[in-house]
Parts: sequence; C-alpha cells; structure tokens
Amino acid sequence: MTHIGLLLFPQLTVLDLIGPYEVLCRLPDTRVDLIWHTTAPVVTEHGLPLMPTLRCDDVAKLDVLCVPGGYGVTPLLTDAPTIDFIRRVGEQASYVTSVCTGALLLGAAGLLQGRRAATHWTSMDMLDAFGAIATDERVVHDGQLITGGGVTAGIDFALYLAAQLHGQDVAEAIQLGIEYNPAPPFDAGHPSRARTELVTQIRQRVSEAQARRLAQIQRAIGLPGTPLA
Repeated sequence: MTHIGLLLFPQLTVLDLIGPYEVLCRLPDTRVDLIWHTTAPVVTEHGLPLMPTLRCDDVAKLDVLCVPGGYGVTPLLTDAPTIDFIRRVGEQASYVTSVCTGALLLGAAGLLQGRRAATHWTSMDMLDAFGAIATDERVVHDGQLITGGGVTAGIDFALYLAAQLHGQDVAEAIQLGIEYNPAPPFDAGHPSRARTELVTQIRQRVSEAQARRLAQIQRAIGLPGTPLA
C-alpha cells in the first residue's frame, strides 16, 4: 500500500490541499492522511476547519509527503517541530512534493538545494534563498521532488503524481471521474497573460504579507543547526 501524507496546518489555502486530496484518495491501494502535530480541528485560511487523521509524531515513514501552501506557511518557516518533521520524513520518502508556497517549507527543511522547483508566482523569487532553481512551470519534477505552482496547479500536480505512481491510464481515469476539464471564463490566471494593472494590484495587495515572509526566510536560513545555517 502506498502511504501519502498531506501536511495540514493553520491558515493553509484549502484548495492547495483539497485539490490533490480529491485526486490522490482515488488511487488504488493507497492511504491518504492529513497530518499535523495534534488531532484537533485545524482552522484554514478562510475559516474552514479540517480534521487531521495522524499526528506528526506518529508518522515514521511516508511514501509521499505533500506540503500545501498559504499564509500559514510564514510562521512555520521558523517552527522547529514542523521543519524537523518535513526534513525527517522527506529525506526518506519516495516522493517529496508541494503545492504553491508549500515549496518554501521544503526549502526551509533543506530539501530544495540545487533542485528545480515551482511555487506561487508571487513567491517565485524566494526560492533562491533555499538554493533552489526557481522554475515558472505548472508542475516541476526533479528527481524525487515534484512541486506544483499556485493553488489550482495542485490538481495538475496530483494527476501527474498519480501517473508516476500508477500509470497514465489510472491518472486519466481519475481525471475523467472528477471531470477535470478546465475552461476558465478569463485568461488571467498567470502574470504572463493577465493585464499589467491587475498584476500590479495583486502584488500591492500581498506586499505586506510578502515582506513578513521574507523576514521569516531570513530568520530561517540563519537558524543554527539547519542545513542552510
């Protein structure tokens, strides 16, 4: 049986986790757990509570570790128990993966050094601090590392991972089963295609949060005992 663990933490972006979950839970002979330090409900970015199914301390090994993103990533960049868990499990997993800004937590755990990686477009320039090669693609596969871009890319990432684990036929059957046939009403889903003024507006909207995140990254790479210290 393949054991997949999705890290569940406060203030994560729900779709970063639920998109992959909806795909991966349909894989044959697979167990998918939501993992956090306690089994109490975790309140996500916009108030939706989700229930962990395993505690970090109870996880000895995973075949696949997946770390989603969201504003809750920022405080975890210097949270030793969380980073230690990601490093411990990630170092022995067959696949270490992330969606959106979850890649930054992989970086804080020392798992991106010299690797190509993707993240949300507003945080792409932060990957360099962790020795990663920032790659503006929807899904990036480098060795045992698979990273997805922002939020909705988690579905694409999960289908790609499904094919790695069980073959394209299984992945395509899941895609059809969930009717993943995206046809957005607007072509504004990436800064390369969105209107310039819209890109500027979004950057301004997140500027304070991004400044706090950059400060946390500086603390993270300066922590004694980490691979980046």
